Amino acid sequence: MEGQQRHFASSGTGKEAQVAFRQNADAVRQVAAAVEGTLGPKGLDVMLVGDDQEVIVTNDGVTILDKMEHQHPAARMIVNIARAQQNEVGDGTTTATVLAAALVEEGAKQVARGVPVAKVITGIRRGVRFALKRMQEKAHPIWELDDEWLLRIAYTAGREQEDIAELVLEAAALVGREKLIAKGFKLADAVIAHPRAENAVFSGLSLPGVRLHPQMPVNREGVRVLVLGDDLVPDMVNDSYAGTDAGMKKQEQLDENFREMLQKIIEAEIGLVAVEGEVHPLAEGLLTEAEVMAVAGVSREDLLRIAQHTGARILKRSALQRSSDELESLLGFCEEALDVENMGHIRIGGGAGKPSATILVGAATEEVVSERERICKDAASSVQAALRGGFLAGGGATELALARDVEKFRDSVQGMERFGVSAVAEALQRPMAQVVANAGFNPLEKVEEVKALQWKRQSHTLGVDCDRGAVTDMVEMGVVDPLPVKYHALKAAGEVSTAILRIHTVVKMKDSLRIHQK
Repeated sequence: MEGQQRHFASSGTGKEAQVAFRQNADAVRQVAAAVEGTLGPKGLDVMLVGDDQEVIVTNDGVTILDKMEHQHPAARMIVNIARAQQNEVGDGTTTATVLAAALVEEGAKQVARGVPVAKVITGIRRGVRFALKRMQEKAHPIWELDDEWLLRIAYTAGREQEDIAELVLEAAALVGREKLIAKGFKLADAVIAHPRAENAVFSGLSLPGVRLHPQMPVNREGVRVLVLGDDLVPDMVNDSYAGTDAGMKKQEQLDENFREMLQKIIEAEIGLVAVEGEVHPLAEGLLTEAEVMAVAGVSREDLLRIAQHTGARILKRSALQRSSDELESLLGFCEEALDVENMGHIRIGGGAGKPSATILVGAATEEVVSERERICKDAASSVQAALRGGFLAGGGATELALARDVEKFRDSVQGMERFGVSAVAEALQRPMAQVVANAGFNPLEKVEEVKALQWKRQSHTLGVDCDRGAVTDMVEMGVVDPLPVKYHALKAAGEVSTAILRIHTVVKMKDSLRIHQK
């Protein structure tokens, strides 16, 4: 017991701690190795193979990390940072992973030299905060949707697929700047894909689902829209009364009330009913006879999109008991509702609410169309991020310039925390080194060459042309990245790396404890 107390009270610089840091760093390094080869314009793809022989070929970082097998807890923490990056800005997951792995590796090196882990962690936090502040100062804002930099950003994030870049910008123009910068809206959600479909952008929504009955109209124009976040079924009597005379009488009354609700829908000339839950056969039959298009099993997220686009309110079933005038004020409107049968989608266009757009991406096969969908989502996320925060030089140029700034900042830091700051400076050189290595050049040679020229010219935009290997201005080449993508990648990498470095040892929980916590 006394030995255990000494073990957990150690300063974090003993042999046990160094072994733990090295094991954690190795686990993180293995995760980063799976995705770093995809970084940059010359990055390659990764083939993921499942037990059932499922095959996915992609260079999308979050897809690779999400699908690959992970054993070590520290590795899972890195995967979580990729998911957080994807949820926050929709792109930059590979950069975030590479930075996090580099910070863990450099931090572990400092601990191995005898620097107390607490000092390393504090230094990393200070270095990251300083780098984030300097990063914001270097950004170029974008104010208009017709800014030529948006096309370059879409082209770069879209893996240099010109058709995808054009689709994204067309959709952005339909939606408008105000909605694009609004909190909670994600242009990437507007992307759908289908094999053999033609690329297209159209005003409105395209949501998974089909009309309830084949005899319901395929197309309705100029229709009122009812959005029901509930089941469209009659209320049922309490089980304790079921089968009794009173219960049967009560149920008859509830069924009659349900018929009146349905009749109210028909009399209100509602043309489209979107239901979150189930639809009773009686409702299906009456709505079909009245030529109403009804869709069931619509997700809550899609219900919200329909409501926003058409100007409708999401209602509970009880709202159908209101007067016709009250109900009318809660309905939405759209110019067209179309069941695209070959895609299994309902298309809603010309809504009376907020403008929406749908980006339809096509390809020859299921495997290719899935990858093109992911690429298009990345491009849409990058365009939106650039509008919100501006852009910076890409290709690792900004990170390398920040590394130089952090090195200068380190000279002002007193005590052993400066070793943690040094870890940040070293880690910030990793993105360019990896991009250059993926292009087939010597990363050490090229990074040092760019560092020297950046210092000589006092530039933060110089990088490496991955075709020629020459040092050139990334902004002049059109190689730029949105500020929010880079900012969140470094911020998240700093958070997860310090969390991993704080881990002194890994202890497996008892099965009973894990079950209890679940």
